[in-house]
Amino acid sequence: MKTIIPPHAASAPVIHASPPLPSYIPPFGLRTVIGCLGMLLAVHVAGFNEHVTEIGLSDIRGAMHIGHDEGSWLISIYEAFNIAAMAFTPWFYMTFSIYRFSIFMTAVMALLSIPAPFMADVTSLCILRAFQGLAGGCLPPVLMTVMLKYLPPQLRVFGIGGYAMSATFGPNLGLPLEAFWFETMGWHWLYWEIIPLAAIAVGMMAYGLPRDPMHFERFEKFNWLGLVVGLPAICSLVTVLYQGDRLDWFRSPLITSLTFWGTAAFIVFVINEAFHPSPYFRIQYWRSRNIQAALLSLVGILAVCSMMAEIPATYLEAVRGYRPLQAAPVSLVVALPQLIMLPLIAALCNSRKVDCRFVLAGGMLCLAASAWLGTWLTVDWVRDNFYPLQILQVFGQPMTVIPTLMLATMAMGPADGPFISGMVNMLKGLANAVAYALFAALSRRREQYHSTMLLDHHGTQALALQGMGNPIAHQLSGTSPDAGHVARNSLQIFHTYVREQSLVLALNDIYAVLVCVCLGYAVMNLLLPHRVYPPRAPSPNTPAR
Repeated sequence: MKTIIPPHAASAPVIHASPPLPSYIPPFGLRTVIGCLGMLLAVHVAGFNEHVTEIGLSDIRGAMHIGHDEGSWLISIYEAFNIAAMAFTPWFYMTFSIYRFSIFMTAVMALLSIPAPFMADVTSLCILRAFQGLAGGCLPPVLMTVMLKYLPPQLRVFGIGGYAMSATFGPNLGLPLEAFWFETMGWHWLYWEIIPLAAIAVGMMAYGLPRDPMHFERFEKFNWLGLVVGLPAICSLVTVLYQGDRLDWFRSPLITSLTFWGTAAFIVFVINEAFHPSPYFRIQYWRSRNIQAALLSLVGILAVCSMMAEIPATYLEAVRGYRPLQAAPVSLVVALPQLIMLPLIAALCNSRKVDCRFVLAGGMLCLAASAWLGTWLTVDWVRDNFYPLQILQVFGQPMTVIPTLMLATMAMGPADGPFISGMVNMLKGLANAVAYALFAALSRRREQYHSTMLLDHHGTQALALQGMGNPIAHQLSGTSPDAGHVARNSLQIFHTYVREQSLVLALNDIYAVLVCVCLGYAVMNLLLPHRVYPPRAPSPNTPAR
């Protein structure tokens, strides 16, 4: 029997209906924008709580009478729980709802800041910072999901640009904020500065985020083994990265034990995630070339950006004696232009005519050029000499972070968002730990090498230079009639010069390594990932292909 098709139906395009959206997602409007901006502000508040207290740790240690070793544990414990929370957050916000979970964690993070300056001892402060890190680490994965879920398809790349602010704008604003709060309001505000901003963020999220329902039935398949094994595994490995160089790595029984048991537990965690019916993230995503390239690039790019921000701060503080307030303009040169550059790069990548892989490669070349200029660092540099390097990073950082996030998320479907957000954010946090460990190890070992070489060269050439006299002792000869006192001061000044020169040479070596890393990532991202296109809303007038 032949079916008769009406003429008007035969010429009509075939439209494949998209699956119905959940009823709790409202139409996009001003209210949703306010909620998304509140979520973005909450993530920045968490970043300020992390970076400002880390940069101002020396001032906090002096005010609270905390030693250097005890202070290092404040950073490592906070970061360990902060990074571990990112891996497990998506399961919990899908269960308790994005709206309730985000507001609760932001409020907890802010309220824990109130008693922080009044802790009785280091142990109680470490426990408080662990819970604060746990609360702060829960927010970035929610931001990624909010930007991908509540924004319309034509604006999702701009949402990725907003999320990228937490990796480019926030960290570079940490040093200026620390200088402002400490020099103007006092050291207590290094903890308290997040409270007013957190209150504003909670109000914006309470008004704008949709009231999605809770799903307590998910506890029937709760992944207990993954949480019990994965949380201590991630905390152990992050602690190794932050404490390894200080404790001389595997010469320390603590580092050896944490590495062995943390690695074993992490292997069990990965195997469990691969087969559990309700995983925290899906290991199977690593089969995709785009996911491999994007996640590997994300760790490397953020580690490079973090080390590039650390080198000027280290040099200006150790060699030139700058206070944070004096070094703040170097960070502001990178931070403030991000408010313009991030939307511009997002608009560029939102065009289907632009291949984001080439934007990513161009950004890596900008970072490589910045690092190459840094190899000319000498002890005569001042703050202004770093401005050309920082201007190149103004372009390089958004040009690398936004395309990397596009490669990681644009190939995914809506149901994949929670599983990829936990993985991306955990690796994003892990990049800071990797950068911290690499910078500490490279700077210490290369400084020791150059110091040994300089002293060896001086000892070898001492007899040849003996006829030229001792210029340091000659300058100090008029300060004291005691020849022994002048000799001791001359030796101290000589070793100060050696320390400065060896540190500068070590920082030059790190810049040279970063050049090679940036060029390697540029080549990798041109070869490994497939091209992705920015999403577009389905049009009823466009036939399906």
